[in-house]
Amino acid sequence: MLTKRIIPCLDVKEGRVVKGVQFVGLRDAGDPVELATKYCQEGADELVFLDISASHEGRETMVDVIERTATHITIPFTVGGGITSIEDMKRILRAGADKISLNTAAVLHPKLIQEGASFFGSQCIVVAIDAKRTGPSTWEVFTHGGRKRTGLDVLEWAKEVERLGAGELLLTSMDDDGEKKGFGLELTKVVSASVGIPVIASGGAGHVDHFFDVLTVGKADAALAASIFHYEETSITTVKNILTSKGVPMRYERKATMGEVAL
Repeated sequence: MLTKRIIPCLDVKEGRVVKGVQFVGLRDAGDPVELATKYCQEGADELVFLDISASHEGRETMVDVIERTATHITIPFTVGGGITSIEDMKRILRAGADKISLNTAAVLHPKLIQEGASFFGSQCIVVAIDAKRTGPSTWEVFTHGGRKRTGLDVLEWAKEVERLGAGELLLTSMDDDGEKKGFGLELTKVVSASVGIPVIASGGAGHVDHFFDVLTVGKADAALAASIFHYEETSITTVKNILTSKGVPMRYERKATMGEVAL
């Protein structure tokens, strides 16, 4: 069985990490560079950096924050927010990112997925899908930081972005985001069964058991969380150790020490 990944997410607005509930009611959670460094030292498998207001405000992702963050970590780093062209992707990758996350731009210009995958490779393109339940077993894609409905069915959109060349999906259950009652298991399981690329589950982590559930019942390849780590309700080390004790295969690689990663 392939190892599962634990990925902390830094939702950044105006240079600070923030977290809310169902994409609203944001509150400060700290400095992105400090948190990224901490998570790297704790054994995070990857890091996701989302400039959550970039698409809504029509501005570019903050390259300077990306550069500073990338300097202090030794794990794969995905960046999203306000990326609308190949030139934007080049700029972000040059700043230190390993992968690009597309959400709003992917819906508005689907060919951008194909162009990015062709230019940089599918492994570099992550498509983020913000999903909200609209029926017993149906979900709709939302864009612009969860502000705009698209009319797109989540399952159909997931299959389409895979066809266009995306190498991975970042699937957020808007209904569960920030609630800390568990990931959207039904949504995650259905999407994971519908595509052949890795699915990162996001939205709802509040307890270690929630990670176990989404990685086993939900069939996710990775679990992403924010507030549970930001506010030190648990640690990445604790999550990975408990999951390992329950038989979930985890990655354990040597991480840089405090002396090796200078703040």
